[in-house]
Amino acid sequence: MSDGSTAGVASAAGVGPLFLTDRKPPAGTPTLDVCPETGRAQLSYRRAEEIFEENTRLLANPLASPEDIEDLDGFTLHRLRHSALTHDAEDNTSTPMLLARSRHASVRSLERYARPGVDAVARHVAERDPAARRRT
Repeated sequence: MSDGSTAGVASAAGVGPLFLTDRKPPAGTPTLDVCPETGRAQLSYRRAEEIFEENTRLLANPLASPEDIEDLDGFTLHRLRHSALTHDAEDNTSTPMLLARSRHASVRSLERYARPGVDAVARHVAERDPAARRRT
């Protein structure tokens, strides 16, 4: 990361902010914005987005060469959030919980994010197929 900021998981247990500054937070920083293991502050959303996008350019463009990295677009935190909601929906997370996690006010606005893939839909149907239950 070019400005000395680092990104990393706060702990093996996944506790605390994911994207951290390289310095201690100022007094009065909310506890949830401070890593309990390192004591470093959470990056702003804007800076975390820049770092994430910059560092996922080759992942998002697997056929590109490293020489082209400046011209590529990486993944975004918004896409990561979308993916997390989709996986939660595929794992049968309830609609009220998806709404709470996504901070959406209505199911309609949540629909664009929570789109289970074909494998998840097939698994859901198979689990509820009465004929399949009789065979086991």
